[in-house]
This record gives sequence, C-alpha cells and structure tokens, in this order.
Amino acid sequence: MRPILMKGHERPLTFLKYNRDGDLLFSCAKDHTPTVWFADNGERLGTYRGHNGAVWCCDVSRDSSRLITGSADQTVKLWSVQTGAQQFTFKFDSPARSVDFSVGDKLAVITTDPFMEVTPAIHVKRIARDPADQDAESVLVLRGHQGRINRAVWGPLNKTIVSAGEDAVEIFGVKGHFGPINALAFNPDGRSFSSGGEDGYVRLHHFEQDYFSIKV
Repeated sequence: MRPILMKGHERPLTFLKYNRDGDLLFSCAKDHTPTVWFADNGERLGTYRGHNGAVWCCDVSRDSSRLITGSADQTVKLWSVQTGAQQFTFKFDSPARSVDFSVGDKLAVITTDPFMEVTPAIHVKRIARDPADQDAESVLVLRGHQGRINRAVWGPLNKTIVSAGEDAVEIFGVKGHFGPINALAFNPDGRSFSSGGEDGYVRLHHFEQDYFSIKV
C-alpha cells in the first residue's frame, strides 16, 4: 500500500484520532489548529480555529457530528465537525491534557494539568444534545494523582474511568509500569485495555487480571 502524506500543520503533532467509521482523521498539534482530513486520500477537509495554545488532544462523537479538543490555553472546546463552528468553551485554571467522550456522547472526561498551586484533576462534564443548553458545571471532579495525568478514558458502560500519568498509577487499580504512562486504549469489546509507558513496555490489562506485557 502506498503511504499517504498529509501536510498542513506548522508545528509538531500531538494527537491523532479516527472517527468511528474510519473515513475521517483528526489531528492536533502545537500550532493551535486542530485539522480534519479524508482518511482515504489525505485531503484536508477543514480546520478548527479558536485555541490560543498547543492542542494536546481530541475526540469525536460516534455520529461524527461533534469534536472536543483540549488545549494548553486552559480551555476545552466543542465544535461542529461539519461547519467548524465553536459550540461551547469549558474554561479551567490549568492546561487541559486529555478528553474522551463517553459511550453515547452524553458525558466527557477531561484531565487538567498541575499548574502553579492548582493540583491535577479529572473532570466529568455533561454534554447537552443542543449546544444552546450546554453549561460549564462539572458533574464530578476526581483528584489523587501525583503529577500530570496524561490520559483518562471511560471504562465499560461508562461505569468506571481509567486514568494514567506521571505517577504510573491507574485509578482502576492496575499497576505495573516503572515510569510515566503516556497512553491508554480500550479494546472495542470493553473488557480489556492497553497502556504504554516510558519504561518501554506496552501492557495489556483485563479488568479481572493483568495478562500480558510487551517490551518495545
């Protein structure tokens, strides 16, 4: 297969995300401007302008209608995928590092960095179906990590949140890495997930027991 080269960002990439159908690819970078591409040919479909800092993360709703992005400018923004219009801005007291829509897209989990006297936190926001009804209140705020939280994702049926960061601890209770954890990803069946750390290991976890590690 011939590789497709997508050019458009002016600074290093920070995050990539396919939509559920796999026909769109969303990219985030330090140039402040999330971008959406056609996955089959690499053509740039559009950009989302409004952040004033590096964009660290994004997620797209299951119907590909809404995009959520988190940025070093201490905001998380909701966008219309089709038009690029900003629908809402959540404001925080520190940079937003990670975002993840729940199954059903009615909630979003957001992590914020330690900054000055602000401690790292996990925020759960309710996502309104109509942007006009959206509010900024947090449904839940979780604290306990020591250091930056690099990723937080929803567990099966939105009943749990799995998080990981510089303290190499996952809130679900799974341990094993010997350094910061930078990535988490769930199996589509929701029964297992993988974590990648700076110790050079990718670990596969089951909700009942750890079962595999790969040195990379």
